[in-house]
Amino acid sequence: MRNKIIIAVSLICLLLIVVLAFNLKKGGVAPGIKTGSGVSVSALTSQAKNALNKGDLAAAQSTFQALVTEFPNSSEVMRWQKKAEELNIKLLFSSTLTPKSKLYEIKPGDTLTKIARQFKTTPELIMKSNNLASDKIIPGRKVKVWTEPFNILVDKSANTLILKSGEEVFKTYVVATGANNSTPVGNFKITEKLVNPTWFKAGAVVSPGSPENVLGSRWMGINVPGYGIHGTTEPQTLGQQVTQGCVRMANAEVEELYAIVPVGTEVAIVD
Repeated sequence: MRNKIIIAVSLICLLLIVVLAFNLKKGGVAPGIKTGSGVSVSALTSQAKNALNKGDLAAAQSTFQALVTEFPNSSEVMRWQKKAEELNIKLLFSSTLTPKSKLYEIKPGDTLTKIARQFKTTPELIMKSNNLASDKIIPGRKVKVWTEPFNILVDKSANTLILKSGEEVFKTYVVATGANNSTPVGNFKITEKLVNPTWFKAGAVVSPGSPENVLGSRWMGINVPGYGIHGTTEPQTLGQQVTQGCVRMANAEVEELYAIVPVGTEVAIVD
């Protein structure tokens, strides 16, 4: 009888090992599987759902990020990462304070531009973060300001633009880059920013808003004459290498990025 019990236990253990190996091979992680830290997928996803239901964006974001960190081989990891990035933007544009922001008391003589320059951020981001309808500010009022510089990484082979806060991936955008490898590679900086830019092409000037203006709704030039990050009138080309060398984004997304990054932001472009 004892031998039969031992054999049965051995078979059960073998079955569990096979199931686990199958899940890992698929790139998935069973909901009850725990990491060395003792957390499970089911526990973390439940925590994330509860935080979202309560409107606690910070807790939800950190939980989705924990899922990405703890279970990088899961078939759900891309969905978790996308959710964490969506929450990054919502938190950034909200009045909720984070470890990378602070409350600043407006002083006499301050302007949004002056405050933004002091903290290396943008007036647009200060307005969004504090739900300001205009750039008029009142001394004595406290406003949320972002204090951690952003940087940008453009990966030409993947046609992605990654907004980073330090080493943290903050948001990933699908972009179009230059045909025939024409987008320059190296380390650059944003040197100018324009809303509704005019396109000066060979032999013509294309006004803002024209369906022929390939620059879309925003322009962020880098320190290589004629090159920059801009919107598009051809969103169907995103994810391809089709431009004359610039980095092309969807208009809604380039407007989002424009509000976040100031002149001077570092831009790295890699093959």
